[in-house]
Amino acid sequence: MAEKARTHIFVSGRVQGVLYRRGAQKKAQELGITGFAHNLADGRVELMAEGDKEGIEQLMKWCKEGTPMAKVDRLDSQFEDYKGEFADFEIREFGF
Repeated sequence: MAEKARTHIFVSGRVQGVLYRRGAQKKAQELGITGFAHNLADGRVELMAEGDKEGIEQLMKWCKEGTPMAKVDRLDSQFEDYKGEFADFEIREFGF
């Protein structure tokens, strides 16, 4: 059985208004990752992701590049204890 993981990610740069959350959702769903993505008032995107550790690592790699119109300047992430609290990967409206 694959090791489960959870990560909390903050992405800075040109990541709002460039379909970044939609792209993250699509990639997460391809990888079987659950969680959410939403915009923050300071221009960043926040993601919470849970699933197989390998899939989480692939999602984090995608997050460093983002969508074609995005320009990621910085990605901060922290692994947390897996909780299994999400049924799907959703796009949430503003987190503020």
